[in-house]
Amino acid sequence: MTIVVRQLMPDDKTPAFDLNTMTGLPLTPLRFARLLLTGAAGNLGRELRPRLKKYCDALRLSDREPLAGDLVPGEEFVRAGLGDAAAVQALAEGVAAIVHLGGVSTERPWEQILDGNIVGTYHLYEAARRCGVGRIVFASSNHVTGFYRQDEVIGPHDPVRPDGLYGLSKAFGENLAQLYWDRHRIETVSIRIGSSFPEPKDRRMLATWLSFDDLERLVVAALTAPVVGHTVIYGMSDNAATWWDNTTARHLGYRAQDSSERFRAALEARQPAPDRGDPAVIYQGGAFVRTGPFA
Repeated sequence: MTIVVRQLMPDDKTPAFDLNTMTGLPLTPLRFARLLLTGAAGNLGRELRPRLKKYCDALRLSDREPLAGDLVPGEEFVRAGLGDAAAVQALAEGVAAIVHLGGVSTERPWEQILDGNIVGTYHLYEAARRCGVGRIVFASSNHVTGFYRQDEVIGPHDPVRPDGLYGLSKAFGENLAQLYWDRHRIETVSIRIGSSFPEPKDRRMLATWLSFDDLERLVVAALTAPVVGHTVIYGMSDNAATWWDNTTARHLGYRAQDSSERFRAALEARQPAPDRGDPAVIYQGGAFVRTGPFA
């Protein structure tokens, strides 16, 4: 059972204290026989790895790179690239759900994005279809809509405006998820992850920050909500300033409990005033709007 010291009223901005997250206890009694976590060697994969183990009897980890540290009881690791269709299908066999963090996570040359985020995501969904996996949590990105301005508030149903090839590949992944829901009834929650770090690194992240504890809350909500179809949600904490409205995803039951506001004063004191003519300041995608091309 989730223990909350203080329940918030809808207009109350005082943070609640979730003892389950603070003490490492599960947020829900629901458990899975086996979960698959792709991209387990990446930054967020390493953070989610011990957190997800609380919700399953067996956690299958996969990455093209070796894992750091030894496996603990209940973990299994399969080293595989997403471009290998047969290997990806083997990953999906016998799992109840997939948390898909694998692939390229920054703006890179097209060939790398094509293999990891286009071909690899297709292989994952085909493997899920063939193996009877009913739900996927897909790590999409805020860069799907990076060319909206920072003075706009948008929601998951607004048209995509990717800020580069990486954002474009995540838009493809979301469309693939919609296709596999409409045609094959595989449910997906596409999380447009903002900036998930221990704390915000710059002024932009005051609006986009997603704490690791809120990341866990969001992934668990995506795995356990009764019905999701294909739901798109922005992955962010309860930040005072935000460009994203998640009203259409409230059925997931995700409620952020952290905020970037406690970092604001120190961050603004050490960073120069923003150049309001800089595209990275004008657009929500930040520096991604002017990264590349690499040729």
